[in-house]
Amino acid sequence: MFNKAYLLVAGAMIAAPAFAQTTAPASAPAAAASTAVKTGATVYDAQGGVVGTIASTDGTNAVVDTGSVKAGIALSSFGSSPKGPTLGLTKAELEAAAGQQAQASAEDFKAKMVPGATVYGTGGNELGTIKAVDSQFVTLTTPKGDVRLPVTGFGPGAKGVTIGLTDAQLAAAMGGTPKP
Repeated sequence: MFNKAYLLVAGAMIAAPAFAQTTAPASAPAAAASTAVKTGATVYDAQGGVVGTIASTDGTNAVVDTGSVKAGIALSSFGSSPKGPTLGLTKAELEAAAGQQAQASAEDFKAKMVPGATVYGTGGNELGTIKAVDSQFVTLTTPKGDVRLPVTGFGPGAKGVTIGLTDAQLAAAMGGTPKP
């Protein structure tokens, strides 16, 4: 009755059991499950307990909101029941998995916040490199010089370490204009 499916939590996939379809014909389980996974739908576990609601879906993944966490889950991970979409995890199990994944992601990001790491802006442009990091500040070396910025302004991005500033915003914060 169970197979492995994958959850996308905080940008990483984690393995989770998924239920086979109980109401759809065997020839179309994925299609039946994905059509039942719609924004606002309640998600249930195998025992019929409420896991959460579908906050959004993009046709490939759905975000399940348990009230405590939001977890991105592949549509192929959902089964269906007479009540609606189902997962092979209880609410507590999903929240624990999301917490573990968030911790792992935070540790991974912290390991990237080291001297020499390239920092990108919100536009994807390289802004500089990390010169030093302490518990409160990051010293960023830029073409205009060094600048100390709060560590809370940095986060993971598509290319690596990102800060929520554009070239122009960083230049203005440093008292100048961006280089062309």
